[in-house]
Amino acid sequence: MAHRFLMKEIALQAGLGLATVDRVLNGREHVREHTRQRVQHAIKELEKQQFQLSTSGRKVVVDVVVEAPQRFSDEIREALESELPGLHPAVFRPRFLMQDTMTTAEVVDALSAIGRRGSHGVLLKARDVPEIVAAVSGLQQRGIPVVTIFTDIPQSSRIAYAGLDNHMAGATAAYLIGQWLGRREGDVLVTMSSERFRGEEERGASFRDELTRRNPKLRLVDASGGHGLDRETEKRVKRAVDADRKIVAVYSMGGGNVAILRALGALGQAPKCFIGHDLDKDNVDLLRDGKLSAVLHHDLRQDMRSACHSIMHFHKLLPASAVDLSSSVVVITPTNIPQTVEHRFASVRPAGVTQST
Repeated sequence: MAHRFLMKEIALQAGLGLATVDRVLNGREHVREHTRQRVQHAIKELEKQQFQLSTSGRKVVVDVVVEAPQRFSDEIREALESELPGLHPAVFRPRFLMQDTMTTAEVVDALSAIGRRGSHGVLLKARDVPEIVAAVSGLQQRGIPVVTIFTDIPQSSRIAYAGLDNHMAGATAAYLIGQWLGRREGDVLVTMSSERFRGEEERGASFRDELTRRNPKLRLVDASGGHGLDRETEKRVKRAVDADRKIVAVYSMGGGNVAILRALGALGQAPKCFIGHDLDKDNVDLLRDGKLSAVLHHDLRQDMRSACHSIMHFHKLLPASAVDLSSSVVVITPTNIPQTVEHRFASVRPAGVTQST
C-alpha cells in the first residue's frame, strides 16, 4: 500500500497499534477487511491534512463521533474540514466515526476505545442516556475533553455545546406556521429522529408550547422515531396519519423530508406549510421545487469552529474570550438560498423538470 507517512502517524490517525498497521501495509494475512479499510482511510485523511503540516503549531488529534444520517454527517465533515486551515495556532487532525444509527453500547465502546488509545478531544453527537453520560465522564477523568455538537448532553461532564439554539428554533418554527396558517384549523405533523436526542427534544417542547399559545386549535400528530432515515420515517408517518387527519402543516426536526412528503402524498395529504432543518442537498432541492416552505438553517462551519476553539481553550491554546459563540437561527426560503449553497448543490436537472417526491 503506497504512502508517504511514518507508520506511527498512520497508527495515530487510524487509532490502531503499530504492529497492526505494519501487517496491513505489508499485505500480510489474517487482517480483517474492516482494519484494512481503517488504515486506507487514515492515509487518505493524512493526505487531506498534509498541507497543514507545514504550519507551525501544536498538533491536535480530535475524534468526531456522530450518529446521524449520512447526508448530515457529510455536512458536518465538510464544515469541519473547511475550518481546519484557520484553526491557528493548532494543527487539527480529525478522526471520524460517523454512522446512520448507533446503539448505546456502540457509542460507549467507541468512547471507551478513544479513552484507551488517547485523544486531545472528542466532538460528540449522540443520545442523552445515562450510559453515554457515564462514558463522557470516563473521558473527562482521563483528561480528554468532550464537546457535544448539534444535540446536547447537558448533565454530562462535557466542556461545551456547539450548535443551534434549539429552544429558539422550535419557537421560530411555531411562529412561522402560525403566520402561514392564520386561523386555519387542522393537524400539524411533527417528526423527530429520536426523542433521546436532546436537541430535537428541546425543539419539540419549545414548538409545542409556542404553537399552543399562538393557535390552540391546531392539533399535533407525532411521527417521531425514524432516525431521519427515509424508509423508517415514511413508515412512521403512514402509521401516524389516519383517515380522520387533515395535515395542514409539518415541522420536521430530524430530516427525512423526501420520505415525509412521499408518505403524505400516498395518503392524499397536501400540507400548506412545511418547515424543515438544515441545508442539505435534499432540502435545497425541495426548497427550489416549492415543496418546503422554509428551512431553519445554522452555520455549521461556525459551530465546528466554536467546538474546536473550546478544545483549544481546554489545552490553553486560546483564551476564553477567543471561543466563538454558536450559530443562531436563520430562516431560509426559496427566495434566499445562500449562493454558496446553490453553488455546492448546483442541480443537474434540465430546466423545468421537477424532482419527484
